[in-house]
Amino acid sequence: MGDILAHESELLGLVREYLDFAEFEDTLKTFSKECKIKGKPLCKTVGGSFRDSKSLTIQKDLVAAFDDGDQKVFFSLWEEHIPSSVRDGDSFAQKLEFYLHIHFAIYLLKHSVGRPDKEELDEKISYFKTYLETKGVALSQTTEFLPFYALPFVPNPMVHPSFKELFQDSWTPELKLKLEKFLALVFKASNTPKLLTIYKENGQSNKEMLQQLHQQLVEAERRSMTYLKRYNKIQADYHNLIGVTAELVDSLEATVSGKMITPEYLQSVCVRLFSNQMRQSLAHSVDFTRPGTVRKLKDVPLLPSLDYEKLKKDLILGSDRLKAFLLQALRWRLTTSHPGEQRETVLQAYISNDLLDCHSHNQRSVLQLLHSKSDVVRQYMARLINAFASLAEGRLYLAQNTKVLRMLEGRLKEEDKDIITRENVLGALQKFSLRRPLQTAMIQDGLIFWLVDALKDPDCLSDYTLEYSVALLMNLCLRSAGKNMCAKVAGLVLKVLSDLLGHENHEIQPYVNGALYSILSVPSIREEARAMGMEDILRCFIKEGNAEMIRQIEFIIKQLNSEELPDGVLESDDDEDEDDEEDHDIMEADLDKDELIQPQLGELSGEKLLATEYLGIMTNTGKTRRKGLASVQWSGDEPLQRPVTPSGHRNGYPV
Repeated sequence: MGDILAHESELLGLVREYLDFAEFEDTLKTFSKECKIKGKPLCKTVGGSFRDSKSLTIQKDLVAAFDDGDQKVFFSLWEEHIPSSVRDGDSFAQKLEFYLHIHFAIYLLKHSVGRPDKEELDEKISYFKTYLETKGVALSQTTEFLPFYALPFVPNPMVHPSFKELFQDSWTPELKLKLEKFLALVFKASNTPKLLTIYKENGQSNKEMLQQLHQQLVEAERRSMTYLKRYNKIQADYHNLIGVTAELVDSLEATVSGKMITPEYLQSVCVRLFSNQMRQSLAHSVDFTRPGTVRKLKDVPLLPSLDYEKLKKDLILGSDRLKAFLLQALRWRLTTSHPGEQRETVLQAYISNDLLDCHSHNQRSVLQLLHSKSDVVRQYMARLINAFASLAEGRLYLAQNTKVLRMLEGRLKEEDKDIITRENVLGALQKFSLRRPLQTAMIQDGLIFWLVDALKDPDCLSDYTLEYSVALLMNLCLRSAGKNMCAKVAGLVLKVLSDLLGHENHEIQPYVNGALYSILSVPSIREEARAMGMEDILRCFIKEGNAEMIRQIEFIIKQLNSEELPDGVLESDDDEDEDDEEDHDIMEADLDKDELIQPQLGELSGEKLLATEYLGIMTNTGKTRRKGLASVQWSGDEPLQRPVTPSGHRNGYPV
């Protein structure tokens, strides 16, 4: 019982301290009276009276030092007990401190009987001068204080008209009154009641805990997505291995029956076993229905269908934050889906429902998000388009309407705020350049001139922008129309490409070599190159380059010194065939890098958002892959002579 009373006494003391601090005088009187009537002991809050007495002592010491002209003691106490946030951040405190320095600088002049001690006066003036040159600089542009910066250099300030007010009898008492009021306010603010302190600490602690938990949740979801990608890859490899195993078991059964296994068959099994394309869909690479081997394994599950009508409505009419989360979730569906049937089904659903409104003629469409006022929405729309363009069927969908191309070209030239938006727009355009009709349109729109201008200063570009800009330029230069465009600014193009030959980013070298080799088939460009000593420049790089680079440069020099067009040119401008690209799908890791938005507590994102708010009728169906053209193998010795993308080139796909 005594313990309860002790705690009750302390709690009542906390309440009284707060009422006193907040100046609830009538309430405090009533509270104290009622406690007395009920016999409740009012405990003086721990540290309350001590803080009060200590504050009063500090205030008295500061005022005493002010009266005595003891600047060292005064400013020692000032810096120790006045918070730096107040001294440096409060304009009134800064002005007061300036005038206090003046007070101590002229103290001897005002209070000495007869002539003041010269050494002591010089010391005070020197102290003031040091202040003016350090902390006092902040007020040097203020008209009110400007005249006082001359004070240390005036021989007799007492008779100088600029300092007349300082030596009036009223100046020092007025300054002292300002000091006392300031100290009373500062120390009252610092004597925060214990009840308020407890409330703030608990509130802050809870807030920090919530933020920490939310951060852990976001991090867990990010790790989950990473593990899902790894799982999908391992699962694909596993399916491939099971398929190969099934065929090998069949082979063993065949040998028991006396059938021969051909070397060609064994070679084909080895190619599949050690191929770097083990991620191909199980349905397209392995037949699990063969009798006598293994049972049919469960395919990768299809993702649930979505309500695309509702999705597109919210993409157009929703808040910018909702739009960004939806664009992110739709992109993640593509980038994290299992390569093969699962990803193809996702893409086919997007295309069949015209997700990006490529075929819409409405004034307001999803494509218009590329010009949104929100930087995040613009960037996430560009990322989604780049993800579409990373897939052959996605490029075909986007290419059916030239307005997508025109919008991307416009965004590329206008975007100066967001580097990642520009990277993704450029990445999409570079992948568009695999399709001949889009190559033609880009060349006609003068994109070569923009690229050459951007590449004049490659060190200002990100690695992604540099690599995709050079690769896009090369793809456009492979066309006769592109070469003719380059011929109009031959000198500039040759200078830019020769500068890029020595760039530290070696990933761009195949595209620089390919562009040079291509444009040097034009006689006028060859003449320009010879005039600027291109052969000597190229031979410099032969001394420094690796074996592959050396062989490519030798081909370029041979082209430079030729007199006729090379035989067997692969590109023909007479045929605008839609299928002028290899049918390889590459999802770059860059598509999901540096995400701008993270869900707050209670917000949905990613697949959770789509499955919770936008679930549709189950209409997903598998889709047969479109067969690509027969690959034209690139030897690596010769410069590139067919359109490529950096991601496809890095993954070793034939070009």
